[in-house]
Amino acid sequence: MKKVTKLFVLTLAVVFILSGLAFAGFAYKVEKAHNGGDVTPSQAFEMIKKDPGHTFLIDARTRAEYQLIGHAKGACNIPLKFWTGKFGEKKYEMAANPNFGKDLRARFNPEIDTLLFICRSASRSCAACDAAVKAGFAEGKVFSVMGGFEGGKVKCKGSAYCGQRKLGGWRNEGLAWSYHMDKKLVYQPDLAK
Repeated sequence: MKKVTKLFVLTLAVVFILSGLAFAGFAYKVEKAHNGGDVTPSQAFEMIKKDPGHTFLIDARTRAEYQLIGHAKGACNIPLKFWTGKFGEKKYEMAANPNFGKDLRARFNPEIDTLLFICRSASRSCAACDAAVKAGFAEGKVFSVMGGFEGGKVKCKGSAYCGQRKLGGWRNEGLAWSYHMDKKLVYQPDLAK
């Protein structure tokens, strides 16, 4: 029995060490060059707390991602892209939201509001910053949330978390998130009759 216990403890220790190595050296990075700035999820949270009346978190993911994967509490969903329902070579295809800039302007004031864009892992949020600037928001008033909602994938092959989104991100930082669908925050054109 002692050998089995020692083997179990040793195996468990190896798994923890390899998992720890998967996170070693992690630091947020900018996913793409874009207009506007970059903030970590914690910095975004602090910005919202400091000026909740004029600083808003915009979830640029699809409506399905917003609902089924969850979203940051208080995040307004304005999709940068929509799922088309057509399966491409490796995944379902997406099409640009032609009204993204109009949707932003309908809800937010380019003169006084600061917009913090979040997506899955911070690629679409960079494109959302560019679209917001094109729609009339100043570069100093738009930010991409690095790491996004889910964070980056662990690439260490020896980790039990290899391939999973465990590196950074809103949810992995332990910031408030939910599955609750608030009608004031969902994509507003979906509520029009």
